[in-house]
Amino acid sequence: MRIGWIDVKLKPKKESRWATGQMKFETKEDIAAPLEYVFRVVSDFDGFERQAMRRGAEVSRLDALSEPGTGMAWDIAFPLRGKTRQLQIELTDYDLPHRMMFESRSPNMGGHMVVDLVALSRQRTRLGLELELKPQNLSARLLVQSLKLARNNLNKRFQIRVAEFAKTTEERYEGRMA
Repeated sequence: MRIGWIDVKLKPKKESRWATGQMKFETKEDIAAPLEYVFRVVSDFDGFERQAMRRGAEVSRLDALSEPGTGMAWDIAFPLRGKTRQLQIELTDYDLPHRMMFESRSPNMGGHMVVDLVALSRQRTRLGLELELKPQNLSARLLVQSLKLARNNLNKRFQIRVAEFAKTTEERYEGRMA
């Protein structure tokens, strides 16, 4: 836009995660195992399904794919704070052996998760994990705002869980090689 002799460039205002109520968790861990092995472990969907069921969740597959790949989807029901919550997760990108992207939907909250793997050497892999929560209504925004108050504690717990997963993966790889 031109006003007199002054050029004005209007940029669309980008809302921050604080304004939209989004919340993001990110962490990276180095794992002493080859890239292909780590990808096989992080894409063991049957194992994750069993793990969720042991913790009280009801998990059902929505797709009919026989091999892991884009389009896999799950319907999950789990108890949280005294209520049963519903969640649908879909694998939207499956780039063997480097990346997986998931989209999640529920009546109140959407989400996005990215799993990135980078080979640092033949026997070392960096796991990058990014999780973003996107509230869909006012009650979900209030929940995310309360989570933001505990952000440091939640970030620490998230990093600890990913570090434990990395350590377990290393130990399984070393046990397999022994």
